[in-house]
Amino acid sequence: MIFKNFSKACAKTNAFVAVVIITFAASATPAFSAVWVTDQAHSSAHFKIKHMMISNVTGDITGVDAKIDLNEKDITKSTVEATLDLKTINTNNAKRDEHLRSPDFFDTTKFPTIKFVSKKIAKVGKDQLKVSGDLTIRDISKPVTLDVTGPTAGFKDPWGNIKRGLSASTKINRKDFGLTWNKALETGGVVVGEDVKIEIELELQQPAEKKPAH
Repeated sequence: MIFKNFSKACAKTNAFVAVVIITFAASATPAFSAVWVTDQAHSSAHFKIKHMMISNVTGDITGVDAKIDLNEKDITKSTVEATLDLKTINTNNAKRDEHLRSPDFFDTTKFPTIKFVSKKIAKVGKDQLKVSGDLTIRDISKPVTLDVTGPTAGFKDPWGNIKRGLSASTKINRKDFGLTWNKALETGGVVVGEDVKIEIELELQQPAEKKPAH
């Protein structure tokens, strides 16, 4: 009887020790995943498209809001979400910018943003990634792949914030997203090209901690 009770006590003790060890191991495991967001003052998207078949028009979208859940151990398990505010589109021509915001193009009253959500990330070289996902313009979603350089290693800015950098590029056909407006030229060709080259520059930082309300 004494040995039986002793065995039960040992079993309970071993179970307790096992729980303590597992709990300690879980708390001691380093967090490989961290969320990074855009420093919007230093992030933007740039685009280029043919005009009149002879030159390129370039423009910027400065309202870029991105969230990257970065897995340091296995970057292919990271995720990316980004939103571009079309009200911030700028081609250095107010009349043209207003036309781009109109129903002929982005129709920003109905569709104020462009969105991208990653589906797959592949590492293709040192600091080189292929980020595939869904791009949504005018509520039309199509798969696109971004060629990404980065993210860089973290560094501390003069104000003590940890920053990282990332560059991405891709090319889309605007007609795939319902951007079909055009005019024919008397000499042949059209006013606006179809292919749009896109480049994105992001400066990333970790989100500020929310202070508890008093």
